Amino acid sequence: MTSNPALFPALLGDHWQQLAAPIQQMHGDTPHVLARGAADVEGATNLPIRWLRHLLGLPEPGLQQPLEVSIERRGTREIWTRRFAGKQMRSVLDRATNSPLLSERLGPITLRFELLRDDRTLDWQLRGARMFGLPLPRALFGEVLSRSGEQDGRYAFHIDTRLPLLGRLVAYRGWLEIVDGD
Repeated sequence: MTSNPALFPALLGDHWQQLAAPIQQMHGDTPHVLARGAADVEGATNLPIRWLRHLLGLPEPGLQQPLEVSIERRGTREIWTRRFAGKQMRSVLDRATNSPLLSERLGPITLRFELLRDDRTLDWQLRGARMFGLPLPRALFGEVLSRSGEQDGRYAFHIDTRLPLLGRLVAYRGWLEIVDGD
């Protein structure tokens, strides 16, 4: 390991080497990754949820949506661009300031995760949320399930986000294969 490791290896430390190969390839230190696959997307259909999905650039529900993910790495900062059936969703990942947590900014929302290894999979445990830089009370930021693993030799993922009183904001699960990584 280098003295200045990439974001995920740095946050996971000794646990990094125990993760499945597709996770290491997706979250490693190559400057650019392009992956393609498919995802099933679910979400509540009430007006506030639909509006919030639109505001955050989240995908709309649909089965077997084509998915393309591009990751650009600059030091520990990663820019993730996801294209679900042509709709773009972008987030910026980095280490949370003065913290061992992963920070993911998606529009006006910043989520903070603790990364945990569970056997050969990666669990993202939500530990905090901010809106426009201000901390949100725990009761307002709901639940996020996020796991990355391996299925049939490919990178597999399952994300499920639920908000209090409103229901499922978005859930998507599927797979990706790296088609370009330099």
